[in-house]
Amino acid sequence: MQPAVQSPTESNLEARVSRKLAWRIIPFVMLLYFISFLDRVNVGFAAMTMNKAIGLSPTAFGLGGGLFFIGYFLFEVPSNLILHKVGARIWIARVMITWGIVSVASAFVSGPNSFYLLRFLLGVAEAGFFPGVILYLSLWFPAKQRAVAAAWFMAAAPISTAIGSPLSGAIMQMPPMFGLADWQLLYVIEALPAIALGFVVLKYLTDTPAKAHWLASDEREWLIAKLKSEADAKQAHAGHTAGAWNALRDPRVLALALIYFGTSAGLYTLGLWAPLIIRQYGFSAMQTGLINGIPSVVAVVAMILWAKHSDRTQERTWHVVIPCALACVGFIFAGQAATALFVVLALVVVNVGISAAKAPLWAMPSMFLSGAGAAAGIAMINSIGNLGGFVGPFAIGWLKNVTGGYAAGLYVVGATLAMSAVITLMLSRKAKAEREHGVTARS
Repeated sequence: MQPAVQSPTESNLEARVSRKLAWRIIPFVMLLYFISFLDRVNVGFAAMTMNKAIGLSPTAFGLGGGLFFIGYFLFEVPSNLILHKVGARIWIARVMITWGIVSVASAFVSGPNSFYLLRFLLGVAEAGFFPGVILYLSLWFPAKQRAVAAAWFMAAAPISTAIGSPLSGAIMQMPPMFGLADWQLLYVIEALPAIALGFVVLKYLTDTPAKAHWLASDEREWLIAKLKSEADAKQAHAGHTAGAWNALRDPRVLALALIYFGTSAGLYTLGLWAPLIIRQYGFSAMQTGLINGIPSVVAVVAMILWAKHSDRTQERTWHVVIPCALACVGFIFAGQAATALFVVLALVVVNVGISAAKAPLWAMPSMFLSGAGAAAGIAMINSIGNLGGFVGPFAIGWLKNVTGGYAAGLYVVGATLAMSAVITLMLSRKAKAEREHGVTARS
C-alpha cells in the first residue's frame, strides 16, 4: 500500500504548524532545561573550593553528587503521573520553583551530611521535569519531527555546559560578598532564574493542542487530527502499551532504561568531574570553564545533525549504537591521555557520542507507548536510566581514592556505554523477530 500523498494545501498547513510549534515551544523548554542542567552540575565548579571548606573527600563528593539521582529515581514515576493528570503547566512550574529553593539552600551546606541531604532533595524536587518535557513534546509534535524536537530540547544540556562553564568559572573568581564565599555565591546566583521561570511557566505554557489559541483554527484542527491518527495507528499495533502498570512491566521499557543508564553515567561524569579533571593541569577557574565549554559546542552541532538524519531515515537503532560506541572509545582515550590537549580531544569525542545518542533514543518510547503508559514508561526509563548519574560520578570518586588517578573510573563509565550499544542491538533484533513472527502468523 502506497503512502498517501499530501496535497499542496495540506503540505503548506503542516509547514505552518511545524514552524509555529518550533518557535513557540522549543526555545522555551530549552531555556528551562538550560537552567535545570546548570543547577544540577554547577556542583562540579563549586567543588573547587567547597570540598576543602566543608571537608569532602573525593569519595564523599562523588557520593553526594550521585545522591541527586536516588531522590530523582524514587519520585520520578509518581511525579510524571501527576503531570499527566494535572497538566504540564502547573506541574513543571512547581518543579522549577522547588528545585530553585533547594539550590539556594545548597549554599549553606556545612559538612558531608548536609551536602548529601541537599543533593538528595534536589533530585526529589526536580523529579518529573525531564520526562515531563519529553512526554509534553510527544503531545505536540508528530512522529517524524519528534527526534529533532527532542534533540533541540536536549541540546540545552551541552549548551548549558558551553555557556555555563565560563559563567560558573567567572563566579568562582568573585570575591566574597554578603558574607558568602565564591562557591556559595555560585549556588545562589544560578538558582534564582529557576524560581523566576517557574512563575513564567504558569503564564506561557499551554497544556494541549486543543488549548493552543496561538494556532489558527485550521492549524489547531490539523494538528489534533494528525496526532489522533498517529495514536490510533499505534493503538492498532500488536505491541502497543497504554496502561501505566503495563508500561512499567514492559521489558522494552527496562531495556531502554538500561540503555539510558550508560548515557547518563557518561553525561554526569562529564558534568561533575570534567572541571576537576581539566583543573589538574594547572588552569585557573575561568580557564577551566572556557576549556570545559569547548566539547559541548561541538556536541550541540553533532546532536542536531544526527537527530535530523534519524528523523529523515526513520532509523533509530544504529543512531543510538554508533554514538554510544564512540563515547565508549572517548572515555578509554581520556583515561590514557597524558596531556591537557589529548584530554580535551577525548572529551570532545565523549560529548559528541553521548549527546548524539539521546534524541534517537528518546524517540523510541513513543513508538509503542501512549497515554498513562507513556507518562509511566518515560518516567521509568528516565528514573532507572538516571541511576547511571549516581554510578558514574561515584565510581570516578571511589576509584580515584583507591588508585590515585581518574583512568580506572573513566574505563568503568566507558563500559556502561558499551553495554548501552549492545542492549540497543539486542532490543532491535528482538523487535525484528517479533515482527517477522507476526507476519508469519498472519499468513
